[in-house]
Amino acid sequence: MAALGWLTPRRRSATARSVLAGEAAAEAARKSSLDAERSAEADAEAGATPDAEEREPEFPVVGDERAAAFFDLDNTVMQGAAIFHFGRGLYKRKFFERRELTRFAWQQAWFRLAGVEDPEHMQDARDSALSIVKGHRVSELMSIGEEIYDEYMADRIWPGTRALAQAHLDAGQKVWLVTAAPVETATIIARRLGLTGALGTVAESVDGVYTGRLVGEPLHGPAKAEAVRALASAEGLDLARCAAYSDSHNDIPMLSLVGHPYAVNPDAKLRKYARARDWRLRDYRTGRKAAKVGIPAAAGVGALAGGTAAAVALHRRRR
Repeated sequence: MAALGWLTPRRRSATARSVLAGEAAAEAARKSSLDAERSAEADAEAGATPDAEEREPEFPVVGDERAAAFFDLDNTVMQGAAIFHFGRGLYKRKFFERRELTRFAWQQAWFRLAGVEDPEHMQDARDSALSIVKGHRVSELMSIGEEIYDEYMADRIWPGTRALAQAHLDAGQKVWLVTAAPVETATIIARRLGLTGALGTVAESVDGVYTGRLVGEPLHGPAKAEAVRALASAEGLDLARCAAYSDSHNDIPMLSLVGHPYAVNPDAKLRKYARARDWRLRDYRTGRKAAKVGIPAAAGVGALAGGTAAAVALHRRRR
């Protein structure tokens, strides 16, 4: 995406950069939503209806056009981190060397077990990911992204979460992905699932070529909340009537914005926070997967801590 003309110099407070990232993500999402809507209409005409295993009887409210739903991606809609799967596809296409892929896999495992976000790691991750795409055309990465979705992501969508999203669509509401993954990758996933669109990390491009810089910062934590707030304002939504879904405590700012927050496949911190506030919980993992980390599945607890952090951190390079 081309750089926005109102960008300010690099030295800004973390809060200001989060706002900038959120606004950029909202703008990118709105620009892509028209294509997503047309794609959804085409699917409907062709008779394509995603499987729905679970419906909320009292919510969402049918016909409430001022309501919408916002879904985190990694470990909420899809098993694992989108950027890791994308990295696998890029490695297969010789974008980088084998040792980098091995490091990506190790980092994903570390973040999933530790659930700890190190700002220095996050900076490394951002710089590494941007260096990989720098100089490539946006259209090239979009085309490759379509192939990678079919190869590594299509079979990793959680049917239960997909059904929740479909319930909102069936009620006539818009559904958006909100993720730290690149907005291009997120947009592909949203379109394939028949969703309205996606808010994701926006990498700057000039004349259709990535510059190696971000617009703002990765769409993570508070930046996600800013993106949702900006999009809701632009779309005329009432956040008190909206829903948000996530697995990670890092998304508490986003979840706290809406009137209907859901903890889906939650990590331990989010589960505790959600229960204290009587938020709804959903866990679509198997009992065996939950037991591997010593957590009873029946309690609806999370095993994959720091899902969004893992997505961003997967591209860390050696110093």
